[in-house]
Amino acid sequence: MHSLRYLCLVLLFLMASACGSVGKDFDTQLIDGIQKGETSQTQILDMFGLPFKEGTEDGRTMWTYQWDYWSLFEDNKSKGLVILFNDKNRVLAYRYTTTDFKKQTPVK
Repeated sequence: MHSLRYLCLVLLFLMASACGSVGKDFDTQLIDGIQKGETSQTQILDMFGLPFKEGTEDGRTMWTYQWDYWSLFEDNKSKGLVILFNDKNRVLAYRYTTTDFKKQTPVK
């Protein structure tokens, strides 16, 4: 009887933890407000918060905002925003990507 109760608790825990995410979700509607050569790093911080990753490309500062979500019961989602800054800490270029992984229904 105890092993059945233990098994039920383990299964309940596994079902409850059947989803997860990496990074921080961000408002994609704010991307339209980014202006190359105009928008500053401070303004990007105000819009999106701290970046998920920081790096450099050809000596220029690069920030990455990333959010990935997966679940056994819902569609998996991913979105990323990479921003490259010029030497005056203004946006030089940016790229936004998104993916919505639909659950596949088995063919019968």
